[in-house]
Amino acid sequence: MTLMDSSALSPAVYFIGAGPGDPELLTVKAYKILQKADVIVFADSLVPKQILEDTRKDAELIPTSSITLEEIIPLMIDRVRRGLAVVRLQSGDLSLYSAIQEQIELLTAADIPFQLIPGISAFQGLAAKLALELTIPELVQTIILTRVEGKASPMPESEELASLAAHKASLCLYLAARHIDKAQEKLLQHYPPEQKVAVCFRLGWPDEKTWVVPLSEMAKLTHRENLTRTTLYLISPALNQITGTRSQLYHPQHSHLFRPHP
Repeated sequence: MTLMDSSALSPAVYFIGAGPGDPELLTVKAYKILQKADVIVFADSLVPKQILEDTRKDAELIPTSSITLEEIIPLMIDRVRRGLAVVRLQSGDLSLYSAIQEQIELLTAADIPFQLIPGISAFQGLAAKLALELTIPELVQTIILTRVEGKASPMPESEELASLAAHKASLCLYLAARHIDKAQEKLLQHYPPEQKVAVCFRLGWPDEKTWVVPLSEMAKLTHRENLTRTTLYLISPALNQITGTRSQLYHPQHSHLFRPHP
């Protein structure tokens, strides 16, 4: 398979999930589009510069950390109407905390074509770093992706953190570093204090750091390391190193469509 593709991009906005930070975790499709784009509008506070290394030398690079949606959307509309291919490069996966819904609505209203190219989410990258399966038979079969309520995004009342913690599932906590004391208090209502928590700062970046600590020390670690952003917390029974369980999928006594009993 070659990563080079000589075909030109159609004028449109291409939303790309850049993943947590490692350029090698870009999808092949995302990499090809980045190589050919005329304009790249990127979240510079969340996307490391290494992601942009193989872009065209003449591509217009527009950072967005200091501008508003009211500036970003007209800019993208203008470039597409001028016949250019625009990448809207965002961190992680587009389906999680990306604020793309309002962008899509405004582009649709302006009759601007767009595509979505998904990326790897930080929770997947962290699980891989830890060599961890988050759904272990008889132990945990549910993954919850959530956040702590903040000024920019209020939480629905039915998704309050303590009520989600009651499931004792593999819980991936985003955007929580600035509210970590409150988060720890709510998690301890249902998880035991000794429950292990993986804390990862800037996953996939050159200065990445990862710790595994008891839940009772999660807030203390966060304050000690001065973690205020770009931090993911993974609370999961799978971290407690329980062994002896196995899936029935490949068990010799388990039959299915492709492996019926003889």
